[in-house]
Parts: sequence; C-alpha cells; structure tokens
Amino acid sequence: MYAYRFKDVDLVSRISVWQEITAYLDERYGRPERVLDPAAGLGEFIVSNPAPERWTVDMVDHGLQPAPGLTIQISPFAEADLPVDHFDMIFVSNLLEHLPTPDAIADFLSRCHGLLRPGGRVVVVGPNYRYCYKEYFNCADHILALTNLAIAEHLYAAGFEVEDEVAQFLPYSFRSILPASPALTRYYLRFPPAWRLLGKQFLVSGVRTDLL
Repeated sequence: MYAYRFKDVDLVSRISVWQEITAYLDERYGRPERVLDPAAGLGEFIVSNPAPERWTVDMVDHGLQPAPGLTIQISPFAEADLPVDHFDMIFVSNLLEHLPTPDAIADFLSRCHGLLRPGGRVVVVGPNYRYCYKEYFNCADHILALTNLAIAEHLYAAGFEVEDEVAQFLPYSFRSILPASPALTRYYLRFPPAWRLLGKQFLVSGVRTDLL
C-alpha cells in the first residue's frame, strides 16, 4: 500500500525535507535529549533528530540501520520494551488517524504518558480533517477523522496539559508543492502566515505534569 502511495515521491527529497522539519521541531521544543518515535516508518524523523538518545518502534522492519545513540525495536507499540518515566519527547506523526477506535487512541496516549518523564511532552502531527476533508479518505488506511480540537481533548483525557495547538501546520502530504524543496520548507516553517494558506496538518503537544 505505501509503496503505491509514495511511488511518485523522491525518497532523497523526502528525507531532506524531514531534516528541515526535524530541526524546526527540535528547536521549538527545547532540544530534547531522549526522544522516542513510536511509529517510525522509514525513520525520516528519528534519523535526522540530533538527540543523543533516540528510540524507534515500528511493527514493520523497513530496513532502518543501527547508528550510535539509536535503539530500534520491531514490535507493536503496546508490546515494545521501553523505559518508563524516561523520555523528554515522544513524536507521533500521521499515526492516530490509522487507529481503529477512539479508545485505541486513549490507550496509545496513556502509554505515552507513562513513558515520558515528568515534564516531558508528546508532540502530535497529523492531517486535520477540517482542512483536508476532500482528500482525507483517499488514503485506504485512514479510519478516524481527527482535528486539532479532537487531539487536544484526547491529550487532556490521557493526563496531559495541552501547551501547543496549531490547527494548520504542514501541508497535507509529500505529494503537495512544498516538499519538493528543503530550502522552501525551511522558509515555510519560519514564516507562520504561510501556514494559514497551505497548512492542512495540525501540530498539538501536551506536557506530562502529574508528578511535578
């Protein structure tokens, strides 16, 4: 399915664009030192991330290669052997819309809460149904229609304090105009007014505050 979906996307360009997105998020969220990507896919985010300690989980082995500071687990997230009360940041990208029910989102975020250190944050990026409803279900594995408001409610219910809520952040997909150019991506990320024109994915983050 994914081979077909991204058959017209240049992988080198995709990785170079993710390097820009990762650098922006690293700065925005205070340069976390222990980062987890619980649905890493090809690893574009986690490989580009400068954190000295990086963990990645995915159900499928996409051939991600070991590297210094990088721990790779091929496993369902619920079954992965991960340290609790440990991570500074968990980055969730384009995942929650694939889960089968709202309860599955609740279970996923509850586990994220337990893996983060007090004061750590979960950062969620995904397609905002409000701004991409015409193409949202063109992806065969999109199940739940989500918006930034829905994600904020899910985070609060899982015990997070919502700190960052951007309804329009990234364009919808790597098949749009923007991702063709890392330089353009860098400019776009530094110019939020452009988000209101092209952004169709939300950015929402929540902080674990229960033990502070």
